[in-house]
Amino acid sequence: MPTSASAIKRLKQSKKRRLRNRIAKKIIRTLTKRSMVALNEKNFEKAEADFRGAICKIDKAGARRVLHPNTASRRKSKLTREYTAAVGRARASA
Repeated sequence: MPTSASAIKRLKQSKKRRLRNRIAKKIIRTLTKRSMVALNEKNFEKAEADFRGAICKIDKAGARRVLHPNTASRRKSKLTREYTAAVGRARASA
């Protein structure tokens, strides 16, 4: 355990930041999964809303350094590829 006042403060700050970052990452994962599930259920309106929400959250996380900017870009690219492929497959089979 830290003994100096500054070390105690830094520990408190890092705990707060860790919690905030974990929540942001969890929201990103949840929106990503919900988007793909909605696509598989052919619910295009919900899928698009979750997709746009996930992209927005990934952008913010990259800008705020919750995620490394390159990681954010890679995740957005991967999500967009999967989303457009799933939409194409769903519309072709319909």
